[in-house]
Amino acid sequence: MSAFIVRCRKQMEYPTASPKPKITRKTLLFPLIGLVAFFAYIYVFRVDIPTIIATAQRADPLPYALAAVLSLVEMFFFSVSWRVLANFLLIKLSVIKSYLLVWYGIFVDIIVPAESVSGEALRVYLIAKEQGNNTRGRVIASLVTHRILGMGINVAVLILGMVLLFTETQISPLIFNLILFLAVGITIALLLLILFSFKEKWSLKGIDWLIRLGRFLSRGKWHWQLTKIKEDACRIAKSFHHSMKEFKHNPKALVFSLFYLMLTWIFSLSIPYLVFISLGSSVSWSVILLTSAIVLAVKSIPLGIPFEVGIPEITMTTLYTSLGVSAGISATATILIRLITLWLRFFIGFVAQQWLELKPVLAPAGNITVEEA
Repeated sequence: MSAFIVRCRKQMEYPTASPKPKITRKTLLFPLIGLVAFFAYIYVFRVDIPTIIATAQRADPLPYALAAVLSLVEMFFFSVSWRVLANFLLIKLSVIKSYLLVWYGIFVDIIVPAESVSGEALRVYLIAKEQGNNTRGRVIASLVTHRILGMGINVAVLILGMVLLFTETQISPLIFNLILFLAVGITIALLLLILFSFKEKWSLKGIDWLIRLGRFLSRGKWHWQLTKIKEDACRIAKSFHHSMKEFKHNPKALVFSLFYLMLTWIFSLSIPYLVFISLGSSVSWSVILLTSAIVLAVKSIPLGIPFEVGIPEITMTTLYTSLGVSAGISATATILIRLITLWLRFFIGFVAQQWLELKPVLAPAGNITVEEA
């Protein structure tokens, strides 16, 4: 407990400390385990690796290259969607700056356990580092609102995919129950998140309870530190809830953010569609919609697996196969899709991270602003 308090105190008193993630042996070990699990899964399906390689080699490079480009466009509209919310709350970010921050967050999401929150926490840290700690509550509000909008679209895509699939073929009970479970689960989580966002008293009581627990466990040794943490946490919570009320009273920013987020989904869904086209396999949009929405829901759970390797691939291959795609094409398409949505993004995120880390060092002291970055 004492170590946790010391870390919190240092982060609040010295906000310029580097948040740069470290790649350890354990970080590199998990991707290897995930890859082994995925290929073992493929072997169980009796799909030969040489067959996958041969199928991939026959892929048309033009639609596949277009899919890679659309991945960049997808992230652009995602960053613009978040930037609309941030700028509404007087957090000034240029388009380029927000784009780089999103890529940096994706890089951290991939390598740090807790995929669903680590990149967002990084964005809070970096903006607070540049614009002051008084922005933390507003940044958190922009990220929470962005996530709420994304969860709403996720549920809508699940339902739309299920309706389209019903019109094309008969859905297996397993797939139907999975879709229903995820749709209900995301909806419940969405409602709870919205409810929490407008209940300031709940937040303050939760902070008070945690501080009381900290005092009990530390037996009063960290009274001053815990008091400082409580003051900062309450200040952030009040700023957060005030910002959420601003969104409620002026929904114009929500409409624009939702529009850009819908464009994000359109480009996101185009990636697997184009990959299947490159393999000469025509897959219905219902399959694309359902698989993409389900995989996104699985990835949003912080399972503590860096590099997201293994579980998404197995999920995608299983769903494609269950929805009528041959096992060989499913496995090949999954690998090609993940080369774009995981490994390409990993390397671009790494470049963004290096740029954001090095630019303050290379730029003249005192001349760095958010809009210039």
